[in-house]
Amino acid sequence: MIQKRHRRRADGTQYTVWRVRWYESDRERSRTFDRLRDARAFEAKVRTLKRSDGLSELDAGTETLADFAEEWWRVYAQPNLERSTLRNYAQIWNKHALPRLGEYRLRDLTPRLVADFRLELEHDGVGPAAVRKTLAVLQSMLQRAVEWERIRSNPVRAIRKPSARRMLAVRASPPEEIERLRARLNIRDATLVSVLAYAGLRPQEALALQWRHVRERTLLIEQAASDGRLKGQKTNRPPRSVDLVSPLRDDLSYWRLASTPADPDAFVFARADGALWREDDWRNWRKRIFAPAARAIGIASPRAYDLRHSFASLLIHEGRLSIVELAEQLGHNPTMCLSTYAHVMAELRGAPKVSAEEHIKAARNTVNGSCETECGPNAAHPPMPGQLSLTDLALRG
Repeated sequence: MIQKRHRRRADGTQYTVWRVRWYESDRERSRTFDRLRDARAFEAKVRTLKRSDGLSELDAGTETLADFAEEWWRVYAQPNLERSTLRNYAQIWNKHALPRLGEYRLRDLTPRLVADFRLELEHDGVGPAAVRKTLAVLQSMLQRAVEWERIRSNPVRAIRKPSARRMLAVRASPPEEIERLRARLNIRDATLVSVLAYAGLRPQEALALQWRHVRERTLLIEQAASDGRLKGQKTNRPPRSVDLVSPLRDDLSYWRLASTPADPDAFVFARADGALWREDDWRNWRKRIFAPAARAIGIASPRAYDLRHSFASLLIHEGRLSIVELAEQLGHNPTMCLSTYAHVMAELRGAPKVSAEEHIKAARNTVNGSCETECGPNAAHPPMPGQLSLTDLALRG
């Protein structure tokens, strides 16, 4: 029902409004409009929604994005996302999205508004990676708004995001550099470097390794560490096996002798209490142990994750694996693997094929020969000739 009403302004002049009245769950509701045609359009909408039992849509999306974000954080984000992800999302939201979009109502967020938001970020000097992450957080948040029937569609889906292509070429440390780095570390830390550089594991995968995963010829990768807890592989990938080159097998054998784990389920790189490393443990290791040793041998901007690229470079130099097989070893999809390492392949195209094992052994012999002047006070001992194999160690119990 539409009712015509007269109202008086503060100056005494009169004006007309039109009020639409309807009932919802035996409760009278109304909304007032300045124009008759707007009132008629709204009344038609009410009638349509009433026939489809959808009157609740009239109030959907009236809360601000800031208010909805608090609900989304409590109901969805905290129960489902990792703590590190929550921290990143909070930083991105508080810095970029909340100040610019927080006061808008959900129903007022349109693709054009989000497009202007992206342009504003770029105009303010926010980098492409940060813009992309901000839009990703906003899209995830508004997807829940769609699922919870606050809005009909996700306006961020229609917006083109900045490219996620790698901007810089990867840096792959050669075995000579890896061995000089290892020479400055104790046995445990040197073995961790070997696993990262000579098996290409992601740090979270290396920290989640248990001794039962170290087999005679391969490493079994089926889980990852996440702030003191175990989780499945990234994006639910199936377990994979990584070829175990003989120098890495020797390093693991030597570390197993030194650490004497009694349980095959024990972590290869456990904390002093036998537990899985937490995020703080990994961060402290990078800052206090890895970075100083890497800078001491001339690596200007050391990143432990970049050791993974050394393994890829060794496999490419061997020339025996297809791009699909290389991707399987690294836990990549072939397209990403090709885009990441295309420049490495181009550099090594036509070069003599070199066995990864022989390359590592030659570098190890060279560095061990000069270890008196190169090694630090906590240097790991080089593997001993005739060292026990993993099978021998298992037979020993």
